Amino acid sequence: MFNIRIVLGVVTFLIFNHAESASEHSLPRVVTPLPAPKITNLPQFQGQHKESLYWGTYRPQVYLGVRARFILTNSQAKQFFHLGFRVWTPKSLIAGLMWIVVKNSKYHLRHVCKHEDDLSTYGWTKHNGRDFGHQVLLDQGVALTTAFLKSKEEGSGYGGDWAIRISVQADKSKWNEEFGTGAHLFFYIADEGANALNLSRQNLNTLEDSLLASGSHADIGDWQLHLKSMDDLELHYSGFRTPHFHNLSDLVEENLSSQIRKNAPPLLSDSSDDSPNVLVFQIIGGFSFTTDVIFISGTHSESSRVEERVSSLSGTSLYNQLKYKEKAFDEKFEEIFNLEEKVDSESISVGKAAVGNLLGGIGYFYGQSKIAVSRTDNLRDHVNYISYWPAELYTAIPCRPSFPRGFLWDEGFHQLIIWRWDIHISLDIIGHWLDLMNADGWIPREQILGDEALSRVPEEYVPQHPTNGNPPTLFLALSEIINGLKNNEFTAMDKTDILVFLDRAFVRLEAWFQWFHTTQSGKQMSSYYWHGRDNKTIYELNPKTLSSGFDDYPRASHPTADERHVDLRCWILLAAECLHSIEELLYKETKPGMNYGSTAQLLSDIELLNQMHFDDAYGAYFDFGNHTEKVQLKWKDVDIGHNHADRQLVRDVLERPVLRLVPHIGYVSLFPFMGKIIPSGSWILEKQLQLISNDSLFWTDYGLRSLATTSSLYMKFNSESEGPYWRGQIWMNINYRILSALHHYSKENGPYQDRAKAIYKQLRSNLIRNIVRNYKETGFLWEQYDQNSGEGKGSHPFTGWTSLVVLVMAEEYDRV
Repeated sequence: MFNIRIVLGVVTFLIFNHAESASEHSLPRVVTPLPAPKITNLPQFQGQHKESLYWGTYRPQVYLGVRARFILTNSQAKQFFHLGFRVWTPKSLIAGLMWIVVKNSKYHLRHVCKHEDDLSTYGWTKHNGRDFGHQVLLDQGVALTTAFLKSKEEGSGYGGDWAIRISVQADKSKWNEEFGTGAHLFFYIADEGANALNLSRQNLNTLEDSLLASGSHADIGDWQLHLKSMDDLELHYSGFRTPHFHNLSDLVEENLSSQIRKNAPPLLSDSSDDSPNVLVFQIIGGFSFTTDVIFISGTHSESSRVEERVSSLSGTSLYNQLKYKEKAFDEKFEEIFNLEEKVDSESISVGKAAVGNLLGGIGYFYGQSKIAVSRTDNLRDHVNYISYWPAELYTAIPCRPSFPRGFLWDEGFHQLIIWRWDIHISLDIIGHWLDLMNADGWIPREQILGDEALSRVPEEYVPQHPTNGNPPTLFLALSEIINGLKNNEFTAMDKTDILVFLDRAFVRLEAWFQWFHTTQSGKQMSSYYWHGRDNKTIYELNPKTLSSGFDDYPRASHPTADERHVDLRCWILLAAECLHSIEELLYKETKPGMNYGSTAQLLSDIELLNQMHFDDAYGAYFDFGNHTEKVQLKWKDVDIGHNHADRQLVRDVLERPVLRLVPHIGYVSLFPFMGKIIPSGSWILEKQLQLISNDSLFWTDYGLRSLATTSSLYMKFNSESEGPYWRGQIWMNINYRILSALHHYSKENGPYQDRAKAIYKQLRSNLIRNIVRNYKETGFLWEQYDQNSGEGKGSHPFTGWTSLVVLVMAEEYDRV
């Protein structure tokens, strides 16, 4: 048998690498990987580190989902194929939870996170990113708590075992009595690799035997799934054979519907397809009940000690371990953020939920991005995109129901928290992102990898455009980590790992910088502009700048190559400073034409910056471009072809645009301030402080608004269907960066030090108070906050960059 494995491994390896080699020569450059060693192949991300992160709650798009990261990279397969190990196959066992509620006399199945489910609250209140999480979900009078725990014991397979404790309680005053006196849960396990799963027996009775299912997977060997409970439970099941895993809810709903059509209760059919690769178990219990689901790996071993391991991950033993993990989370939280003397207990609980749900929202994805191609590419006319190479991504996500996937500009803000919590997880995530870089130094800004991710995205947003960038916010986190090194804030071992990481990452960071420095450069030296704006649109009041991350924030009314964007200039300055710091840390020689120190010095030249972007009359920094203020949306009859016209809301330009500074005061205007470029003694700093504290411009009692009320586009719709997004609402990520700058200037000797300190103190208080109040009232952190009422708006729970509130509470900013 072992010899057969060797032969199969060799054959598969040769086929795989022949195809890979042949494809590399024929691939367009835009979908060719950067020819540099992968960061994630570093030894620090292998071995125990990789195994410890194998299992996780890496399916943030569902209310509770478990999956595995893949074991072998291609390079590892090349090293080990001769030993008979399999070549890397990106398939995992996955597991998850569904449940039923009754609303308006209809059954509703919960599984995928959706705003329309209207849960009162949900999210990980505590999660350590590795082996423990605690989540609370409140839905139609039912309180579900789910706790996740991993365990690595003698005899277990790769990655160890895991358990999920599910507790159900009901608020009788809110519970819909149509549904009876109990709850219906559905726990499933599925094999993406299409391996058949074995049902333990037809008649499920946990009092007789806890075993539900078993199977085998190449990564972990034989495995078993058990269910243990002290409560009286009724169990039913269904087995399915399917190649699709993004619509498991549909399979369950269809099975239940067939029963309901027979006027039977909503019970699974107690039947199975042949060789099922999905098994769903319906767990019915009265209020209240608790059940433990236990996954045991490596059960084929004579020393597997299955009964002992099941016992240790259920009942009182599991309870004690979960309590220990909760206590450890609380202690680590306080050690890192030190909030007890800075904020009240209510704020601390919000801070814990912010960190917990950010870490619990880390996902693991595999697939191929779709890359938009221009007509100049020598491809068939009917093809409008080509596929990136197959890739994995381990990443935090902004929002589980709306954005459960990787976003490049969000990720740098996420890492400001995560690196403080767990530097190795943070470096792993940053490494995965940088490994997605193509031969030109470009990284797709939105990662839609795999069917589960693809099923949640409108079609027009799927193709990624290789001409367009996204703010390189990873440099924010890397800069802080570097400053932490300089301040001796890491252990000797961690310092070594960080330096090795930076050394391997440097070539990719350089390529990324050069991509921005060349492809996004403007006509004037040291000027830059965001590509990707639509200069032909007739439907947008102001053509969006999605690549900047600020979407509908007002830019020049008529996009041209003459534009200069002040925010992009500041991002590139940050990148140059970071690269220069890495050079100094690693004692690297400056390459001809790539002097990052000189580039940073040029871009931080305040006189040059002022010549390009400063308006003396306003005392503010602005974009430059072909602009007129006299643009409006107007109803007109528009020819739609075939001699037909349709009345539509279209753009109406009343005045010819001219090249000028774009007079909209908003977040973009404060980028030089956020970058701490302005000298502490300059009158321009005084002017920035005046702008920030002016309640007609930025200031509100809830935080700083994104666009001044004096702007002609303040809270204006950008098209018939696109409401204002970055046109007044309060956003936490930029408020955090402004607070960081205020904190910096409050420590700098100068005539405006006291003023900066007073503004800082009040703004910090306003932000914390409003976010905590909203969480208390709604149960969520929000994407943005209303500038008039402070009410949470947009997507929720948005524990991406809104989680930065915990750093505001801790007063943790740039380490200089």
